[in-house]
Amino acid sequence: MANRWTGVTIDCVDVPRVAAFWSALLDRPPGPARSGWVYLGRPGDPQPRLVFQPVTEPKHGKVRLHLDIAVDDIDRGIAQVISLGGGSTGERHDYDEGVVVVMTDPEEHEFCLVQYY
Repeated sequence: MANRWTGVTIDCVDVPRVAAFWSALLDRPPGPARSGWVYLGRPGDPQPRLVFQPVTEPKHGKVRLHLDIAVDDIDRGIAQVISLGGGSTGERHDYDEGVVVVMTDPEEHEFCLVQYY
């Protein structure tokens, strides 16, 4: 049996808002989805789908799993996230191989913007 990774599911209070943020950030249109849910991508896409599922409780505490989003220019990437309704945690790590900046989506799910040198 071959196991394969097909997607990441993100709990959201406001599914349309959070899904629209990620759709714009990653330039991935929504695909077929269950009522009340939003899926970015389709089964069989080369990239795993992002699935946004409705929940009633807001996020509490730090997310223990996060996405890394590669960008060509870290400052432009930060500006794009903020213009789409996301935010910055103020956490930045500079390494020999690149820079990592911890950002948030509109419901404060953490993710990293990464610019490799």
